[in-house]
Amino acid sequence: MRRGFAWRVTDAWGRLALAAMLALLVGGYTMAETLNFDSAPAGSSPEGWILAVTGKGAPKWTVETDPTAPSKPNVLKQSGRATFPLAIKRDTNIRDGFVEVKFKAVSGAEDRAAGIIWRAQDADNYYVVRANALEDNVVLYKTVKGVRSSLEIVGRKGGYGVNTAVASGQWHALRCDFAGSRFKVTYDGRPLFEVEDGTFAQAGMVGLWTKADSVTLFDDFTYGDIK
Repeated sequence: MRRGFAWRVTDAWGRLALAAMLALLVGGYTMAETLNFDSAPAGSSPEGWILAVTGKGAPKWTVETDPTAPSKPNVLKQSGRATFPLAIKRDTNIRDGFVEVKFKAVSGAEDRAAGIIWRAQDADNYYVVRANALEDNVVLYKTVKGVRSSLEIVGRKGGYGVNTAVASGQWHALRCDFAGSRFKVTYDGRPLFEVEDGTFAQAGMVGLWTKADSVTLFDDFTYGDIK
């Protein structure tokens, strides 16, 4: 009798976990907040963010006016040069949820990238998915103790992210839904790939990411978690 009861409990938890993941991946059962930087004066640093770097360098995050902004008038601009500039939303702590942003890659000779991070423990430990306009691809990584490594796509052995057009000077949308060890990446409204990894299982902060000499604009930063 006790053995049968144990199996019923295990199955129930499995069904609950599956239901939660499916609800999240289709966009339901979430509480979302969107930041569009429009209440801050141009030239200022964004309030409520940890402006940091993985590696070395001098990132520069400023609120700027941009006539092409998806939600006018302001955007968040990263124009400094560093290994990996980060802007981490200070008051977030999400384990299962989503993070999304609109971005425009403006310039960069070494790199021209825009990324979103989640489950960040600090500036050296987090997940990140980024789009690169010089490479025309989208790749998901984990950064552990400051060392970045790409993660394999579910259903495919080897390779490096997914090749897709990332035009410079145009606005794009990048999103990741994450539940448990499963991450679903969406680019410009199109599901792109999924990754599975259990390195960071605990809740963490969400934020923004660039690389090297990338000059990148961000707007409509949206995040949420399962209710």
